[in-house]
Amino acid sequence: MSSRELESYRSGQPAQLADVLERVLDKGIVIAGDIQINLLDIELLTVKIRLLIASADKAREMGIDWWEGDPFLSGKKNGTGELEERLRRLEDAAGLPTSKQEQSNS
Repeated sequence: MSSRELESYRSGQPAQLADVLERVLDKGIVIAGDIQINLLDIELLTVKIRLLIASADKAREMGIDWWEGDPFLSGKKNGTGELEERLRRLEDAAGLPTSKQEQSNS
């Protein structure tokens, strides 16, 4: 516990938002819940909610790092170049104008 936190507890003042956020991000918090809708004892819908709030460092400590492999978030090439090349080859094989040809015509 930092001296700032200890001072806040001693003074009897309510915790500031920044203090609460710092503590939540440092330790992490899990919110879990289930929502179930039944009609005449027939289950129509079940929603299971699991929410983890933590800092990126804390999440990495827990083994959660999905954002590092996400091409959109990590800035890595997401394969669009490969898809565009494949589309161009298919357009060529079908005899359709490719996007490169359309750009040069305009």
